Amino acid sequence: MVNTVDQAFVSTYENIVRHLAQQKPSRLRGWVMERGTNSEEHNWERLGTAEAQVKSTRLQATPVQDWPWSRRVSVPTTYDVGDSTEQEDVVQMIVDPNSNIAQSQGNAMRRAYDDEIIAAATGTALDGNGAAQAFPAAQKVFGVTVDVYNTSLNFDLITQVIEKFFDNDIDPDEPKCFVIGPVQARKLLQLTEATSADYNALRPLQSRGYVQGWMGFDWIVSTRLNHPTAPGTDIDCFAMTKKALGLMVDRDITSRVAEDPSISFAWRIYSFMTIGAVRVEDEHIVQVQLADTI
Repeated sequence: MVNTVDQAFVSTYENIVRHLAQQKPSRLRGWVMERGTNSEEHNWERLGTAEAQVKSTRLQATPVQDWPWSRRVSVPTTYDVGDSTEQEDVVQMIVDPNSNIAQSQGNAMRRAYDDEIIAAATGTALDGNGAAQAFPAAQKVFGVTVDVYNTSLNFDLITQVIEKFFDNDIDPDEPKCFVIGPVQARKLLQLTEATSADYNALRPLQSRGYVQGWMGFDWIVSTRLNHPTAPGTDIDCFAMTKKALGLMVDRDITSRVAEDPSISFAWRIYSFMTIGAVRVEDEHIVQVQLADTI
C-alpha cells in the first residue's frame, strides 16, 4: 500500500527577512567635525601659532607678527546604490522586498561614510591654494624599519602614538579614538597591559569581548581599513581626535521607492548621498603601519 501522507506536508517560512552579517552603523561618523552644507566645496579655516616675545622697552612699537592663516578644502562625492523589483515580485512574496532592500541600502550608505572618512584620514588633503598635501611622515609610527609593515600591534607602538600627541601639544583631555582591524583587536586581547585589572577595567571584556576603552583611546574595530598589499599581510591603522577630520554633508542618506512606467511599472529602490571629508589638522591624527598578523 502506497503511503501518500507526505503529499500533505507543508513548508513554513519566516515573515521577516534575515539580513546577513554586515556592518550596519557608521563607526567613525561621530569622530569627525561635521557640517551640513549645500556647496560644491567647503573651506575649513585654520590659524597657526606665534610666540609671545619679551617687551624690551617702554612705549615700544606694537609688534605685528602676522599669524599664519591657511585652509583645507573638502570636495563632495555622491554615493548611490539601487535595485528593482517587478510588480509580481511584491505580490508573490511573503515579505515586502522593497522595504527590506531600502533598509539594506541604508546600511551600505552608512558603511560608505566610513570609507570616505578612512580615505581622508591618511590620504592627500587639498589646501586653499588647490595644492595637494600628502600625509606628513612625522605623523607616522612604524615598527622596526621605516616604511616596512613588519611589526604587530604592541604596547610600545601604542605609547609612541601617545608620545606623538604630546609632541604636538594636543590637549590630553581631547577625546581620542584608535581605529584597528580584527587582527589588531585579537592582538590587543593578548596584551597583559590591556586585559589585566591592574591596568584596565574588565567590564568591556565581559560585555563586548574586546577592549573598548584603554590608554586614553576609544578602540574602534573596522574591517574597512586600507591594506597596502593584501588583508593578512599589512594594514594602515590610525589614531585621531575629533578635530582631525572635517566632514561636509551636502545631502544625507536619502532613499526613494517609486514605480517606473518605462519598465512595466517595476519598483525602483534607490538611495544616495553627497558628502566629502578632508584632513583638517595633521597634528591630530597618527598613522600606524602594522603587519596584519599576530
